[in-house]
Amino acid sequence: MAVITRASEADAGEILALQRLAYESEARAYNDWSLPPLTQTIEELRQDIADSLVLKATVEGRLVGSVRGRMVDGVCKVGRLIVQPDCQRRGIGSALLQAIEDGFPEAAKYELFTGSKSDATIRLYERHGYAITRSERQSEAVMLVFMENPGRDAGV
Repeated sequence: MAVITRASEADAGEILALQRLAYESEARAYNDWSLPPLTQTIEELRQDIADSLVLKATVEGRLVGSVRGRMVDGVCKVGRLIVQPDCQRRGIGSALLQAIEDGFPEAAKYELFTGSKSDATIRLYERHGYAITRSERQSEAVMLVFMENPGRDAGV
């Protein structure tokens, strides 16, 4: 069972390494190695940790996942949900998603995005009540789908 806690600046290097590993499959799918999660610097990640709620999941002390969230105009922007490839399909992504939502109970809604070719990821989000609301081209190769989940006070 994964333990989910708030990440600190000391976790930045390990989270960044996992992030790069986790996004390799996306880069291969789109043949685009310039995806922002792959080009983010350690300084940028440290700033995310300072400015956002960044959670980490560990199993027996090993980092196995992470997610970020921040409030923007009443909307919780969820980002960079990652799980160690050899730990996927064990509920860690679901637990991280639930934990980041729990960190922002006042959100009017939760919004995230993923690549349009990320079928398993889209299915995960749909299982958690997210629905595709729009798509946006990030580059010639990459189409993003934006998904939303109503906030807890939305009467759902």
